[in-house]
Amino acid sequence: MVIVIHENNEWMGPFISAFDELNLDYQLWYLPEMSLDLTISPPEAVYWNRMSASSHTRGHRYEPELTAGILAWLKRHERTVVNGAAALDLEISKIRQYQELENFGIETPRTFYALRKKDLLDSADRIGFPLITKHNRAGKGLGVRKFEKLEALRAYVEGREFENSPDGITLLQEYIWSPSESIVRMEFVNSKFLYALEVDTSEGFELCPAEACELESNCPAEEHNKFKILDNFSLPNLNKFENFLLANDIGIAGIEIIFDDQGRYWAYDVNTNTNYNPQAEIHANESAPKAIADFLNSLDE
Repeated sequence: MVIVIHENNEWMGPFISAFDELNLDYQLWYLPEMSLDLTISPPEAVYWNRMSASSHTRGHRYEPELTAGILAWLKRHERTVVNGAAALDLEISKIRQYQELENFGIETPRTFYALRKKDLLDSADRIGFPLITKHNRAGKGLGVRKFEKLEALRAYVEGREFENSPDGITLLQEYIWSPSESIVRMEFVNSKFLYALEVDTSEGFELCPAEACELESNCPAEEHNKFKILDNFSLPNLNKFENFLLANDIGIAGIEIIFDDQGRYWAYDVNTNTNYNPQAEIHANESAPKAIADFLNSLDE
């Protein structure tokens, strides 16, 4: 049996279809409506943790904390877990993501972190302009804004439009200019590279590959698909990313990178609750949900 730990029913459709096609025995643990007796032993199963850093945007602010307790329970009873406690820890903190990426020789943009607004403003020159703000705990590009000058940053930070991260930590980050106005999202299953997706960012950063997101107000539907799977994608030292995932108990993930005008790449986001764009997958004859179903099934045999 496979048990999926999650907090967003709208994201589960492609995986349910893949599980059903494989005749996989599975359960969905929808945490907002669950209570668990942690004094008993958990079911014998393979567990897949899909808790998201953006859960607070759906009214599920404390589900990540509940997930951390469940993962500790599963670990105590020696259950097989895909994307365990270390994965969750990185999912909900970009600070910890970046430190761990750098530990594996993967470069990240220059970043400053602060709780107090005054510290953000006083330290902006450390990063230099243009720069972007972002939340330490977020998803779908929420909270990402670009600023060309200190005056504009000050107006935002001290104004009514300021959006705070759920954990109170705001990031100032070096703005990496991409000549193609796009980013690349590398998808991994079984901690191994599956495919790379090019994402058009010319109209903003609040992007989510899932088809459901394209119908939401914060992921607007477009006349053209912003997502395209790249043929014959290659990257020097791709094994660094696979080693990073293995070391952090991450079996399924999307890692986003951006190429600057010198062709140098920078990693800036690790998403352990990855979703996939169905239009791009159909066009490229790829299926990450099927690859995931096969992977989970292999662990359950």
